Amino acid sequence: MADFMEARGWRYCVIGGLAVMRWGEPRTTQDVDITLLTGFGEEERFIDALLAGFGSRGADPRGKALLNRVLLLSAANGVGVDVALAGFPFEEEIMGRASVFDYGEGCRLKTCSAEDLVVAKAFADRPKDWLDVEGILIRQGNQLDVELVLRQLAPLCELKETPEIVARFRKLVETTR
Repeated sequence: MADFMEARGWRYCVIGGLAVMRWGEPRTTQDVDITLLTGFGEEERFIDALLAGFGSRGADPRGKALLNRVLLLSAANGVGVDVALAGFPFEEEIMGRASVFDYGEGCRLKTCSAEDLVVAKAFADRPKDWLDVEGILIRQGNQLDVELVLRQLAPLCELKETPEIVARFRKLVETTR
């Protein structure tokens, strides 16, 4: 799928479990999570191309993707691929910070930065995501730009009306450094 997106010059990056393997404590993952910069109003072009190239999961994948901004696909090997359709300026910034990582055996994938992964995981606010955040903080240590994380996370939590997420992140930083 990365080759498919690269061949089209699309801006994307891998997020989720595969990115955690790069930046945090490696763990197993059941699917692949990708963020694809589509903007607003152009989503159908990307969705249609992906549906022509890959299998889908569930009924009406096109309609659900347009409604929920996530396209559920299956890779040729049967692995689920969730493609989040990005369009906001902060999501474009994520693409600018993404970089290629060599997972070995010829597998090179563009992943989000450690900081952007922490923002996504903290904002999701699930127990497994907080374990990932802790693992990233421990593994990255002082290399992680905590101020960048806070500049990205705080406004998102403000919109979601969940200031406790920022407080929890700050506390976790204190306990892991």
